[in-house]
Amino acid sequence: MYKPTDDRYGRMTYRRCGRSGLKLPAVSLGLWQNFGLEKTLEEQKEIIFCAFDHGVTHFDLANNYGYPAVGLAEENFGKILHTEMKAWRDEMIISTKAGFSMWPGPYGDWGSRKYLTASLDQSLTRMGLDYVDIFYHHRPDPETPLEETMGALSDLVRQGKALYVGLSNYQEPEARKAMEILRRNQTPCLIHQPRYNMLERWVEDGLLEALEEAGSGCIAYSPLAQGTLTDRYLKGIPDGSRASRAGTTIQGRYLSEENLKKVGQLNQIAADRGQSLAQMALLWILRKPQVTSVLVGASSPAQLSDSMDSLKGPEFTYQELEAIEAILGQEQRDGF
Repeated sequence: MYKPTDDRYGRMTYRRCGRSGLKLPAVSLGLWQNFGLEKTLEEQKEIIFCAFDHGVTHFDLANNYGYPAVGLAEENFGKILHTEMKAWRDEMIISTKAGFSMWPGPYGDWGSRKYLTASLDQSLTRMGLDYVDIFYHHRPDPETPLEETMGALSDLVRQGKALYVGLSNYQEPEARKAMEILRRNQTPCLIHQPRYNMLERWVEDGLLEALEEAGSGCIAYSPLAQGTLTDRYLKGIPDGSRASRAGTTIQGRYLSEENLKKVGQLNQIAADRGQSLAQMALLWILRKPQVTSVLVGASSPAQLSDSMDSLKGPEFTYQELEAIEAILGQEQRDGF
């Protein structure tokens, strides 16, 4: 039977999520990749145990996570939780989401009350839980009224199926509207989960400010641009990497010649700082006061440990931030 390390909470930094009473670890574990059939259950246990031993209390899932079948990540996490970690459930923040296609027909996608309610019930069954700590709407629905979607989230909190609610992939204008509805419903938006990394910075153009004004936290997913902001692709696309798999989006989204040139230059700055590129990329996001946590994936305990070592890195100097801005080709932003 697994027993966590006694010093786990001294190995992690915790940040208050917006103006709520909840704190999250600066580094959280996402189960988007590697928690279906890509890894054995024993390998998945090793990653999750390593995370918890290092003070990672937040485990992030969604109804559609798992390969080759949606829902597998929740099923596998539920097995690990109940066979090895049930005694520490109250020390965990477990989140899940709904918003992408899950089952055939008109009720298995987007943001209707019917879909969100059914999806959360299914997620709770797969994980063997009475409630999740955070339930997100995974993406905006262009057809369902926002009042219906946010009303469903609020009601799920009142029913005791979720303690907090969040948004994911909402742009600033729609995020502001959604957060205002949730505030009026007396179930304020705890957190927003956008894609945010050195190569994708749209959140800096209004969303972070909107979250700060609303008192909501921010947790960045894909902070390493699906592995691009590591040393993995500095010499091309290796066999067996995520980018080499058919059907993945990483190559078209990130692996342009221009981006890879930037990655090489960023890697040199990281080396001069005594960090890996991944560690620097994570710390670069965490320097933002509005960011509560970065959400990392992991294919091994060693990879996860490397990510968590980002917290040991030195603060950025003004000169380093200037050099990074010059590489990224972005206009300088006040205070970096």
